[in-house]
Amino acid sequence: MPLKVVISGASSGLGRALARHYARLGATLGLIARRADLLETLAAELPGASTYVADVRDAGAMQAAARDFMRRHGCPDIVIANAGISSGTLTEYAEDSEVFESILATNVIGMVNLFQPFISVMRTAGQGSLVGIASVAGYRGLPGSGAYSASKAAAISYLESLRVEMHRNGVSVITVCPGYVATPMTANNPFRMPFLLTAEEVAEKIVRIIENKVLFTVIPWQMAIVARVLKFLPNFLYDRLFANAPRKPR
Repeated sequence: MPLKVVISGASSGLGRALARHYARLGATLGLIARRADLLETLAAELPGASTYVADVRDAGAMQAAARDFMRRHGCPDIVIANAGISSGTLTEYAEDSEVFESILATNVIGMVNLFQPFISVMRTAGQGSLVGIASVAGYRGLPGSGAYSASKAAAISYLESLRVEMHRNGVSVITVCPGYVATPMTANNPFRMPFLLTAEEVAEKIVRIIENKVLFTVIPWQMAIVARVLKFLPNFLYDRLFANAPRKPR
């Protein structure tokens, strides 16, 4: 039987690369994205995919998409919460408050909204994988990226909680923390991005991670070392090293 895979944030970047990769494997796809034009273009490339123009912040829209996918195809094998946004943010500017709210709502609550309608069905089936795309940025608070770092730290903790909750139900909860990925979201970063990978390279690795049910992974392995060093770097040293680091544009 072909895999049944639902992917949010599917219209560009890593989500699009994942959709293409699973399509090559013959998977039945449910693709969710906000941008109708890009999703329509992808759907033309991947005939047979079920597409849903919806915002992951809208719980009702996620419920409707999940119901339609399961009515057509049954319980999914894999649900990938990939939708995410990023922007530079500074707490001192009042106009950034809405940006904070949007990033946290998309990157954290959007993940909850996507998973929620599938969980009871997957638990009853006793199988499946819920996959959350977090980030190395969740390991430490990056200056000028408070909203994004906070959202990814929250995602990591949320996914860990969900993994333990689902431990005896046959449903795997997988956390993936990519480093820098060449996507529209990173295209305007005004700083060097070490160990940069293409979306296609990361998608290929994620597919293998899911297949092997590796529950927590940093991609690439070099960034895993960097992340571990940063995690345990004393605060006074971290502050000195990163106080003047280049920042993502607001």
